[in-house]
Amino acid sequence: MTQRPAQAAQPTSPDPTGGKEPWPALFALCIGFFMILVDTTIVSVATPAIIDDLHADVNDVVWVTSAYLLAYAAPVLITGRLGDRFGPKNVYMVGLTVFTLASLWCGLTNSIEMLIAARVAQGIGASMITPQTMAIITRIFPADRRGAAMSLWGATAGVATLVGPILGGVLVDGLGWEWIFFINVPVGVVGFVLAARLVPTLPTHTHRFDWLGVALSGAGMFLLVFGIQEGHQYDWNAVIWSMIVAGLAVLALFVLWQARNRAEPLVPLRLFRDRNFSLANVAISVMGFSITALAIPIMIWAQVVRELSPTRAALLLVPMAVMTIVLAKVVGRLTDRVHPRLLTGFGFVCLFVGLLWLTRVMTPDTSIWWTVPPMVIFGIGNAFVWAPNSATATRNLPVQLAGAGSGVYNATRQVGAVLGSAAIAVLIDARLAAEGLPSYQGGEGAASGGGLPPAVAESFSNAMSTSVLLPTAAFVLGFIAALCFEKPKHEGYTAAPAPAAAAD
Repeated sequence: MTQRPAQAAQPTSPDPTGGKEPWPALFALCIGFFMILVDTTIVSVATPAIIDDLHADVNDVVWVTSAYLLAYAAPVLITGRLGDRFGPKNVYMVGLTVFTLASLWCGLTNSIEMLIAARVAQGIGASMITPQTMAIITRIFPADRRGAAMSLWGATAGVATLVGPILGGVLVDGLGWEWIFFINVPVGVVGFVLAARLVPTLPTHTHRFDWLGVALSGAGMFLLVFGIQEGHQYDWNAVIWSMIVAGLAVLALFVLWQARNRAEPLVPLRLFRDRNFSLANVAISVMGFSITALAIPIMIWAQVVRELSPTRAALLLVPMAVMTIVLAKVVGRLTDRVHPRLLTGFGFVCLFVGLLWLTRVMTPDTSIWWTVPPMVIFGIGNAFVWAPNSATATRNLPVQLAGAGSGVYNATRQVGAVLGSAAIAVLIDARLAAEGLPSYQGGEGAASGGGLPPAVAESFSNAMSTSVLLPTAAFVLGFIAALCFEKPKHEGYTAAPAPAAAAD
């Protein structure tokens, strides 16, 4: 029994793809994956426009992102198993259909409440898509090519989270905020057709689904995120603190249940016996937290204080996105050759330095061109973290745990993003209050065509730049995790191990 997974992962086996080259399937999958990740950050640049049009406040619009991320994160553990049970291609295509229809709903809404509800539906569709992409890569690519494949997957994730605000800025300026969602409809249709034609139908495995685990993890995350994000609005009263404590308690019960569940737990804790998998999950949760958290204060500062249009504000991120794209191929080649500790460690250093530098130039009067160098450094770091970390996470996992492993990995990234979205909303409100300013309600800066008084602009800049220090500090934890990576066991995939080695 110990040799069957290794044999299934043989690079010479024609079974997974029917002897076909796997790259076209990966490119088809990356279209849907790119689209759903763009939607994690695309709302940030439209924040002032949505606030004005739907008469909301900044906390309401943060919920537009948080609702999506929460609905994305809560079911992603079970949807990874659904892919194993019903076929990753089938679940991917169902998820893409749900996501595309929900995007149409988002664009047609005329109230903030309905927009949040539509984003929940989007998140459910996204949760069905993401784990299938990673699991299919693990199953159709042999180990000696999996690093390059995971690098493309990771680069797609990194670029998508940065392209979101850029694309959003162009669409908001040219067509209106609704089009940040309408654009998904034709992309979703193309992605569906390509997936139907190019993605192979893989063997399925029978699973018993841990519905109690799903309920505990979902309830715990909702209580924790709602408590954190709404705490400032309710003056951190007893109800809020009760929700936070209850959320932590329910999540603790979830972990306890996973340890005691002898049938088939939602999160097989034996996955975390692999050191690299555990550390990669820490690192990717930091990335989810920080990338989500930094976009909102930067976009508000650019549009409200510097009076940039949504498009011009989004263009601040172009150097970051360009560096990530340019370096994707180079980093992909290095991923199979260089110790992941060196690649991801270097990446986190660049992320920290770039973002810290950016906070120093987020002032009312510094030339916008001074944002270019820190954004370039940030883009370099982004390229060196996403792809190598994704490849390292799954490198040592046996094929039969591909669905569970990819589900856990993507869930931790989304949990980080949810917490980042909630935390930055709290910090922005707190920093504005500390500067003697009310919570941002729209109708200011470029969003209304009028500028802020100099004293107010200075205080607003201080609030936004200080808020960016939160994701900056989080990169330190990612760096520590990267330093602890060990050399991946490449040979465990390319040849059937001896019984003693398999037992390890």
